[in-house]
Amino acid sequence: MPVTHIPIIDLAGVRAGDPHAMQRVAREIRAACTTIGFFYIVNHGVPQASIDAAQHAARTFFAFAPETKRRAAVNHRHRGFNALGDATMYQAKRPDYKEFFSIGLELPEDDPDVLAGQALRGPNNWPDFMPQLRPALYGYYEAVGACGADLLRAVAASLGVAEDFFAPRYTKRMQRTQMVYYPPQPPQSDADQFGVAPHTDYGCITLLWQDQVGGLQVREIANDTWVDAPPVEGSFVVNVGDLLARWTNDRFRSTLHRVINASGRERYSIATFYDPTYGALVDPRDLGARDDEVKYPPVAAGDYILGRINDSMGYRKKRAQEASTGSE
Repeated sequence: MPVTHIPIIDLAGVRAGDPHAMQRVAREIRAACTTIGFFYIVNHGVPQASIDAAQHAARTFFAFAPETKRRAAVNHRHRGFNALGDATMYQAKRPDYKEFFSIGLELPEDDPDVLAGQALRGPNNWPDFMPQLRPALYGYYEAVGACGADLLRAVAASLGVAEDFFAPRYTKRMQRTQMVYYPPQPPQSDADQFGVAPHTDYGCITLLWQDQVGGLQVREIANDTWVDAPPVEGSFVVNVGDLLARWTNDRFRSTLHRVINASGRERYSIATFYDPTYGALVDPRDLGARDDEVKYPPVAAGDYILGRINDSMGYRKKRAQEASTGSE
């Protein structure tokens, strides 16, 4: 059956520890994730003050001149500012028409994993020209991380495993949060120009705050059409990423989605990719797949995510090419 709308799931009972609510939410998540791969959550527990502070910080940051923002340009840890043209989704003909600023788990230079050279780990690349960004965005990061932990308890229940299945695999999470700015697309834009080209997310689950402009669309598989994911007040949009699809042996769907900002206005969103500890082993057998039906070999979560980032980020491709040719 085609899915014509994206369901809204209320997390209040899960957060309150109500076992009956947990069962209901688990059923709703399973239904959403085995069909369209997307759902909204409401009563998610992220304080509105944290959301307001983060979105205000995003609008302030992206209003700076390009040469100023480049002072916090993305570094080898995938932290910092990405200008227009820095990201091209796989199989896309053009770079995405967006700017974004990325942060991750704040770790000092003397953290053991940072000292060991673990990819994507370390301190964030905060801009010196906007000191207020750090408390606003990192406060949001921590609040959404707590929401992600609640949500994964329900995801575990939906998969028929213990509610705390994911917790030991998230002890040092690879959570990445991005403020995203979409300029209005010119009216004469070609059909292959997207705010974000059709793609699936790399990791486990994504939690997205979006403003009221709209433009997010999800590929409906049964009849191969695009379904709008319009803004819903007080919600986050949640979707399955490729890593969770792999972990579930494709029981859960990682669905193509895109952004087209044809509104004539600026669009802002904040995406959080809530992913496991770098070395967490992603093995479908741990979520019930039999040996004779396993589609994917075990993989470390961080290795998988790093490979996908390297494939889609232009600045990383350029550095890899320079390294291979010996150029500066």
